[in-house]
Amino acid sequence: MRDVIYLLVQLLTTLAKLLRLGGGQTVIAENLILKQQLIIHRRSRQRAPNLSTQDRALLGFWSLFLNPRRIARSAIIIKPSTLLRFHTAMKKRKYRLLYSPGGGRKPGPKGPSKEVINAIVEMKRRNPRYGCPRIAQQVSLVFGLELDKDTVRRVLAAHCKPGPNNQGPSWLTTIGHAKDSLWSRDAGPVDLFRCESILLKSHWVMVVLDQYTRRIIGFGVLAGNVDGPALCRMFNHATSGHDRPKYLSSDNDPLFQYQRWKANLRVLEVEEIKSPPHVPMSHPFVERLIGSIRRELLDHTLFWTATDLENKLCEYQCYYNESRTHSGRGGSTPKETAGSKIVDINKYHWEMHCRGLFQLPMVA
Repeated sequence: MRDVIYLLVQLLTTLAKLLRLGGGQTVIAENLILKQQLIIHRRSRQRAPNLSTQDRALLGFWSLFLNPRRIARSAIIIKPSTLLRFHTAMKKRKYRLLYSPGGGRKPGPKGPSKEVINAIVEMKRRNPRYGCPRIAQQVSLVFGLELDKDTVRRVLAAHCKPGPNNQGPSWLTTIGHAKDSLWSRDAGPVDLFRCESILLKSHWVMVVLDQYTRRIIGFGVLAGNVDGPALCRMFNHATSGHDRPKYLSSDNDPLFQYQRWKANLRVLEVEEIKSPPHVPMSHPFVERLIGSIRRELLDHTLFWTATDLENKLCEYQCYYNESRTHSGRGGSTPKETAGSKIVDINKYHWEMHCRGLFQLPMVA
């Protein structure tokens, strides 16, 4: 619609230029300009009236029919003070350009190389939910470069034009998440959250986190309501294969008040530490992890059963522990892999994580 309006304005302007010669059109246009100026001056204002878009369009269109010499006599809105200020600004501009040092701007630091720019743009294209801090940390971790989030922001503003179709996962990724797979992997804070399956059946998820390394210990998934025995089974499943912690932090959720839960911790010789009630900030690490799981995984995929959900959470656990950067650890991953190599910026390939939800550069 905007292009059609621009085309119509251009057509009218061309016709006005072709019909400018002649006495009748000039007299009519000059009278219309004077009437429009009177309308503008009649507006009740304490200072010079501001010209609206409609005023500028009408005055500019009618001036096409006038002789350039007559335009100066008809332009009564412009005051002499305006012309003087304009002339003063032109003089300052002239002498600024005349006496400015040769060479223009001072040479500053060079920006990122073309390879780094391509890596930043490609990472944003493949992971549209990544922000500038996450991209800067991921590039610094993989390629061993010192990169700031402001540099990433400037690169994306200049070289990345996101389209309307990159707000969610592709159909291939969605279909890949709809397939069932087997396997589950491997403390500190523990918490529960609820999510809904594609059939709108409630599933409870227990997440156990290592507070020191920010590493996910494991997940426990249950379809339906949670009671004391089910809560114990979820915790035992989430921590299976790991050494039992000496202390376990939990909030004041009524689910953690079951006698079976407390008895299970006594048998495992784990001391439970309660966070202050009604203070969510007292449990920040696991609450932030739950938010990341929702934003990065559950909001962009569907699951059918508890087994399907557990498989997806296990894949996210591998991605979170081994590949995803963490701001609380200075841009490093929660689980430092032994013998990790710095990727060459000129030779690498992209590896998919979580069935295509995330794509990160790896050694070619």
